[in-house]
Amino acid sequence: MDLFRQRMRQLQAQIEEANYRYYVLDDPLLPDADWDRLLRELQDLEHRHPEFADPNSPTQRVGNRPASGFRELAHSVPMLSLANAFSDDEIEDFAGRIAKETGDDNPVFSVEPKLDGLAISLRYENGVFIRGATRGDGSTGEDVTANLRTVKCIPLKLRGDAPTVLEVRGEVYMPRADFESYNARALAEGGKTLANPRNGAAGSLRQLDPRVTATRPLAFYAYGLGEVSVMPPSIQTHSQSLAWVREFGLPVCPEAGTARGPAGVLDFYHRLGAQRDALGYDIDGAVYKLDRFDQQRAMGFVSRAPRWAIAHKYPAQEQQTVIEAIDVQVGRTGAITPVARLAPVQVAGVVVTNATLHNADQITRLDVRISDTVIVRRAGDVIPEVVRVIEDRRPAATTPWRMPVHCPICGSAIEREEGEVVSRCTGGLFCPAQSKQALIHFSSRRAMDIDGLGERLIEDLVDLGYVKTIADLYTLRLDDFLAMKRRAEERDGSTPETVKAGRVASKWAENLLQAIDASRATVLERVLFALGIRDVGESTAKTLARHFGALDPIMSADESVLREVPDIGPVVAARIAHFFAQAHNREVIAALRGNGVHWPEGPPQRAQDGPLAGKTIVLTGGLAAMSRDEAGTRLEALGAKLSGSVSKKTGILIAGEAAGSKLAKARELGLEIWDEAMLLSFLADNEGGRDD
Repeated sequence: MDLFRQRMRQLQAQIEEANYRYYVLDDPLLPDADWDRLLRELQDLEHRHPEFADPNSPTQRVGNRPASGFRELAHSVPMLSLANAFSDDEIEDFAGRIAKETGDDNPVFSVEPKLDGLAISLRYENGVFIRGATRGDGSTGEDVTANLRTVKCIPLKLRGDAPTVLEVRGEVYMPRADFESYNARALAEGGKTLANPRNGAAGSLRQLDPRVTATRPLAFYAYGLGEVSVMPPSIQTHSQSLAWVREFGLPVCPEAGTARGPAGVLDFYHRLGAQRDALGYDIDGAVYKLDRFDQQRAMGFVSRAPRWAIAHKYPAQEQQTVIEAIDVQVGRTGAITPVARLAPVQVAGVVVTNATLHNADQITRLDVRISDTVIVRRAGDVIPEVVRVIEDRRPAATTPWRMPVHCPICGSAIEREEGEVVSRCTGGLFCPAQSKQALIHFSSRRAMDIDGLGERLIEDLVDLGYVKTIADLYTLRLDDFLAMKRRAEERDGSTPETVKAGRVASKWAENLLQAIDASRATVLERVLFALGIRDVGESTAKTLARHFGALDPIMSADESVLREVPDIGPVVAARIAHFFAQAHNREVIAALRGNGVHWPEGPPQRAQDGPLAGKTIVLTGGLAAMSRDEAGTRLEALGAKLSGSVSKKTGILIAGEAAGSKLAKARELGLEIWDEAMLLSFLADNEGGRDD
């Protein structure tokens, strides 16, 4: 029997230490799942061995004692905790007890998400916010009035005719989007990031300086009442009380509602779980409360929790595991992401073996090392991440992790530019890890415009070894596409379409080959954009093409020459120069030219000196000789500024076939109007150096 008592005292000590780390130090020791497991084990032992029960056990109070530094504040009505359920069967048992004691087999429950934040009480007197406190031990909390005044969604004065005394209970939380934005700013400024939204909310409210709290993106939802001087007779249910509170200007969770019987609350639980990852805030379960106040009174309380309410928890999104290795992955744009290889652990119902470490700065901040015991968090389909290290469990022989200096895929140097958070592989067009994204971008409509070459086809072409670089697209034959298709279908376990349909099956490949062949004839700005140089978008590509007139001068230009180009600053100039300095990128460009990709080149064109300088032109309707994109590019090269709408400032409207309202408006305004023949004649007279 002494073994049971010893285990109970051990559990008490573990839970108290975890509570102290969480509530007082804001430095959590255990993930939620482990804390829940320890508490349930202690509850079970106390139930089976009441002779060893301790009145100071963590099971007999809601939370921890208030921390020093805040004044203690007694709750006029205790802030109770809730019993937890982890299975549908436990909810059925909960509903069965209610049915037995109230005689209502199918009662109405108020249902709401269980927000993952910090429970607080707000006291209003004569409609004015007087003070606010944390839950503390349920009877006494911490006075955090000054900090709560900084939470913008908590009204300092209630709307309407509020009772003399109104205490509102609710949850302070940190919205996910605001949490991410806060951490992004903190990283950029070299500050300390927050571990997760829950700790962000709890730690923010417990800042001794309210000015710090004011910088944190906190929000609040009301979920219940404490002391109320006069309750309107018409309010007989919990859901009615929430609607009443909302009328005073206090926010109530929009997902809160009502459900009938155990089937109704379980339906709410599973529907809420399905949309959990799309919510704007973290939750760890659902809460069910008997809606009718008379039924609540009939059920009463046990220990420090109501018998008429329960929290139905979801599988934990945080768990503890060990880092077995740290590898790096090369993203589609060359970004290097460290990835922790983990001892398998189940998080939120899924076995997790990998977790992102984001970047070198994150690893340094967390001081993550191989063999560390860590807390891993998973939310929905987002890749799991390591959120903190349990340093007390670190082996003695560990060493800090360092970013590799060469790409594990292509061997190119890994570099991190000054002011950048992400390290990148410099392999560019040469690196196989980046080839798929490079091909997707290269073939897109605004780049080389290869119609029909979609992402799935590109993945198969690369995965099956038919294409390594963008230049390889122009070496493909009909047999290559058909063989690739057949191998892909066999790999995926489907019947090869090429066997079933013969000539029909090859038609898609013939069309695709025609599109690839048609893309060989292009213009310089499209080529520059299609190469995927960092920060070189369509506008910059056009500027480069006009300024230099040909590709070779761009490839040989150093940073100082590139900085002379209008609208190109030192960062973009450095990236352009760096791209063309890489031997493998130059090899790919040579292969493109060798495979027949060509474009007109000529002397530099200074748009500000062109015949259309200062003219705003609008294109409308269809053109027969060229696309509107091409027409716009050629007009811009001659100094024109393109616009999508007609106004008094429009210089020329070019109207193709089926021109509609823009043509009518141009006529009303008396603007100069060209048809396609006039456009072609103008281009023929004013363009130089074109060989198309």
